[in-house]
Amino acid sequence: MKDLARILIVDDESAIREVLSASLKDDGYEVATAGDGASGLQTILEFQPDVVLLDIWMPGEMDGLEVLNVAKSRHPEVQFIIMSGHGTIETAVKAVKSGAWDFVEKPLSMDKIAITLKNILSFQSEQGEKRALLNKLRKSIALIGQSEPMVTLKQMIARVAPSHSWVLIQGENGTGKELVAQNIHYLSSRAGRPFIEVNCAAIPTELIESELFGYEKGAFTGAERTKKGKFDHAQGGTLFLDEIGDMSLEAQAKILRILQERRFQRVGGNESIEVNVRVIAATNKSLPEEIKAGRFREDLYYRLNVIPFVVPPLVERREDLPALVDHFSEQFAREGGFPRKVFSPEAIKALMQHSWPGNVRELRNFIERIYILTPGEFVDCHDLRFAGLWDGQVGGQVFAEGGEMPRSADGLISFREARAQFEKEFLLKKIAENNGNISKTAELIGLERSYLHRKIKSYGIEVGL
Repeated sequence: MKDLARILIVDDESAIREVLSASLKDDGYEVATAGDGASGLQTILEFQPDVVLLDIWMPGEMDGLEVLNVAKSRHPEVQFIIMSGHGTIETAVKAVKSGAWDFVEKPLSMDKIAITLKNILSFQSEQGEKRALLNKLRKSIALIGQSEPMVTLKQMIARVAPSHSWVLIQGENGTGKELVAQNIHYLSSRAGRPFIEVNCAAIPTELIESELFGYEKGAFTGAERTKKGKFDHAQGGTLFLDEIGDMSLEAQAKILRILQERRFQRVGGNESIEVNVRVIAATNKSLPEEIKAGRFREDLYYRLNVIPFVVPPLVERREDLPALVDHFSEQFAREGGFPRKVFSPEAIKALMQHSWPGNVRELRNFIERIYILTPGEFVDCHDLRFAGLWDGQVGGQVFAEGGEMPRSADGLISFREARAQFEKEFLLKKIAENNGNISKTAELIGLERSYLHRKIKSYGIEVGL
């Protein structure tokens, strides 16, 4: 890791190299020099400077402009200050248009160089912080899993994100449609700009226009000041229209108009505001079916459906479940201050057999419940049963071991009976783990000793003396 900012001086005049080098070293920079274009390119590769002071006119095979063009293509993060002699200002301006930060005239002003270097390094520091934050954010919204459907989805995101095309994301509730939208945004050139989410189902039809487009002061009773809408806030970035299948037909017409014209007016305003927004829409409904039923506009569907994405349900990528369990476990342990729990192979198998109608969101909530309800650091099948895992069928059960679940008179399990069975098996296991020591068991599972004794008595558990 570099401690000092690195400056490279490329100039064919040795006197300029020496004076500049001495002055910059006095200012606390690490300095290297090169006497021509070819050696300058090699030194950039080896020295990895933050900034290059580059003479525009040098004898030899490469002048400063050629060095700049080659270096910028190979090392886009490096900034260049062009040093130009009398009569070469026009060339220096051309160099700035080719990517140089600025130019300084000879004879050199050390004050100007010092100020320019400070500005460049400040900019680079800010950019580095932004990149670090973006990388941290990208890691936090990473799509977990290496199943075939997930690999395909990730490949699609990687191809589509750099474009500016509109995207339609379809998938069941809880599959991670918003996560896909965030990945598209934060892997695009708009990553440094806002990502604004709009829950279309939650906005009443009469408020959709003011919510999306904003309003001017006095536009209606109660409009005491101008308010910007979602499109305003998303300028330069991405607008995520979630649950667009639940938007009213009237609201759909207004959205279609702005997508076609790429301009809008605030409610009560006359100014036409240009829109520079990427639109990503998502729905858990089949929009072609909604179109047939007359609940969704066909023209809006084709306007949005430039790049279609389908997020697979969890049941279609069961092999990703162990990785998801590990991911959520690490998250809850870190954020909740819990000790990291280990899931037995049988528990993982049981989780993989579950149908997960609520998809990844249901799994995440269930793992959080496990962390709250399971006192130990080892999670087995009985812990899953205690937390209420079912296979989605009436009276059905994921677990083959442990005997039949209790049934009520009509043959269906009741919640009270199931809970009692869970508690009994849980206590039996914990008491056995502690060799029948009730005091130790009570302490480890967080119960008062007297309360545990009452539970033991109520369930008819025999404890050896």
